[in-house]
Amino acid sequence: MLEVVTIPADVLYKKAEPVPEIDDAVVELADQMVDAMHAAKGIGLAGPQVGRSLRLFVVHLTDDEPRLFINPEIIGTSIETAKMEEGCLSIPGLYADVVRPRAVEVQAYNRRGRPFTLTAEGLLARGIQHELDHLNGVLFLDHLSQRKRDRLLKNYDPALFAEV
Repeated sequence: MLEVVTIPADVLYKKAEPVPEIDDAVVELADQMVDAMHAAKGIGLAGPQVGRSLRLFVVHLTDDEPRLFINPEIIGTSIETAKMEEGCLSIPGLYADVVRPRAVEVQAYNRRGRPFTLTAEGLLARGIQHELDHLNGVLFLDHLSQRKRDRLLKNYDPALFAEV
């Protein structure tokens, strides 16, 4: 089982590299990421969160199959925004309200190496944006004011949230 890395791991703060070729190893990594995401009770997981600096992520909401996005790019966002509480498997136990576009249009490649475009709203749109941020070395905390981020991290100890 892949382990989810937590702050302050360097890989979480670096821009991930494009996936050069979608082969069996990439598909296997994606399947392992889905397993790790489910084990951690998350709805999304990006390559850097499992120590792989690759531009891919998985998202799984309760009503559908897990979705894989390889070399994704957001090509459009709604003007309307929404505030919603976010957390992160790489920052266990920490939550904050984040404002993001309500809808996005994303282009990516699937597990067969075929390109696709998806328009997403609501929680799926938020998950896509959150995971794509990971591919750019951005954490949800980076969307907060410095004051709020400092306050949240002041007494943060990830060891308090480790599984026993």
